[in-house]
Amino acid sequence: MANCENTGDQSDRRLPARSMSMCARFESQTVNFPSVGNDFWRSSSSRDPWRRYSLSGLSREGSRRSFEGVPSEVLCRTHPGSHWKEEDEALENEENRFCAQVGDSGDQVVGEREEEGVLVEENTVSVSEKGTSDSIIYSKEEKISTLVVQPLERYKLPLALDYASYMLHMAVFGILGVFARHLLQKLFGPDYLALTRDGTPLYLDLPANMVGSFFMGWFGLVFKGDVRHVSDHLAVGLTTGFMGSLTTFSGWNQKMLILSSQHYWVFAIAGFILGFFLVNESFNYGVASAEYLRRSLPISSLEKWALHRPAQHAAAMAIAALLLFSLLALSAAMAKVNEASLWVACLVAPPGVWLRWYLARFNGRGFGKKAALNWLPLGTLAANLLAAIAMAALSTISHEVGKGRTVGIIAGLQFGLMGCLSTVSTFAAEVYAMRKSGHEGRAAGYAAATFLPAFAAGTLIFSVPIWARHR
Repeated sequence: MANCENTGDQSDRRLPARSMSMCARFESQTVNFPSVGNDFWRSSSSRDPWRRYSLSGLSREGSRRSFEGVPSEVLCRTHPGSHWKEEDEALENEENRFCAQVGDSGDQVVGEREEEGVLVEENTVSVSEKGTSDSIIYSKEEKISTLVVQPLERYKLPLALDYASYMLHMAVFGILGVFARHLLQKLFGPDYLALTRDGTPLYLDLPANMVGSFFMGWFGLVFKGDVRHVSDHLAVGLTTGFMGSLTTFSGWNQKMLILSSQHYWVFAIAGFILGFFLVNESFNYGVASAEYLRRSLPISSLEKWALHRPAQHAAAMAIAALLLFSLLALSAAMAKVNEASLWVACLVAPPGVWLRWYLARFNGRGFGKKAALNWLPLGTLAANLLAAIAMAALSTISHEVGKGRTVGIIAGLQFGLMGCLSTVSTFAAEVYAMRKSGHEGRAAGYAAATFLPAFAAGTLIFSVPIWARHR
C-alpha cells in the first residue's frame, strides 16, 4: 500500500457517493467524505484546503485488522483498467459488514490473534509528506497523496489472558450498567420525578435507553478510536458492557406486552413508536454533540495512558477484579435493605453481557457461503429476540407464582440476565449506520425484524395465557 499515487484520468472511475460517505464514518473519528461525483474526479483545479479523513475505523473487529477485503484501487486508484463493478460490489460488501458490526463485533477481536507479544498495527496509515498518522489527506487538486504505513507497536496479552481481560471488563461495566439503570428508574419513576411509570407509553426504562443510546454515540462511534488507543478492553467494556447493559430491549418489549395484555393497544403501539424515535434521536444527538466537542475543545491525546507493557495490562486486570468484587459486595449489602432482586441482577448480569458479546460474532456474516444479508446484525437480533422471549416466559411464571422469594429471584433474572443480554444502544447504532449509508429500507426492515417477532412471541407466551385466564 505504500507509494500509491493517483494517476491518469479519473473522470470515468468514480466511487458512489453513498458508499464513500459511509466508509468514511469510522471508529476513530466521525467525518464525511465530500460528495463524490463527476465534478469531484474531473476537477483538477480545486482550491479547497487540505482535508483529513480517518482510515483506522475500517477495522471494526479490533485494532489488529488490516485493510484486507478492501480493494487497493479504492484507496489508491492506480489501476486504469480496473473493473469498477467488482470494486463497487466489494466496497458494498465492506459497507454492509460495517453497518452490521458498527455496534459490536463480538469476540472476533480475540479470535483473530494467535499468539501474544508485540503487535504491529497494520491499519495505521500516514501521509509521507505530512507525517500524519491514521489518515488520508486530499491535496488541493483533490488527489490522494502518497501513503506510507507507519506501524505502531503494542504489547498484546496471551490469548487466554486477553479473552479473560475482555470478560472481566465486561463484567465490571455490565454490573455498573445494571446499577445505573436501577438508579435512572428510581430517579425518573414515580418515587421522585414521576416522568415515567408503568401503564403508560413512557415506560420505566425509557430514560436509561435514551441515556445509553446518547453516550453510545460518544464512545461507540466518535470517541471509540480514542478509547481504543488506551485499551481495546476498555472500549469493549464501555460499549458492550456499560452501554449495552444500561439499555434493555427485553424490558421495553415486556412493558408493551403488559399494556397489550390489559387491552391498552394504543398505548403499546405508541410506546414502541415513541421509544424508537427517542432512542434514535438520542443517538443522533450523542454523535452530534461528540463531533462538536471534537471540533471545539482541545482534546489532548490519550496515548500516554495507552497500555503498552505487560505490567500495565496486569494492573488494569487487577483493578477490574477489585472493582468486580466491590460491586458484588455492594449489591449483597443492598440485598439486606429490601433490594434482593438487585443483588440477583448483579450476579447474573455478567453472563448476560458475555452471551450477547459472543452472539455479536455473527454480525456481518450473513447466511451461507455467499454471506447473504450480511448487512443484518444477526448476533444483536438473536440476543434481543432471545432475551425478549425469555423475559415473557419468566413474567408468565411470575404471574403464576404470585408472590414470595421466587418472584424476587425472577425479577432479578429479568432485570440482570435478560436486561444485559438485550440492548438498545447497539441496536440504535446499527440503525444509524444503515440510515447514514443510504439504506433507509434496511433500517426499517431491521427494526421490524426486531420488534414484530419479539412482540408476537411475547403475546403468545405472556398475553394469551392472561386472556385465557380472564375469559
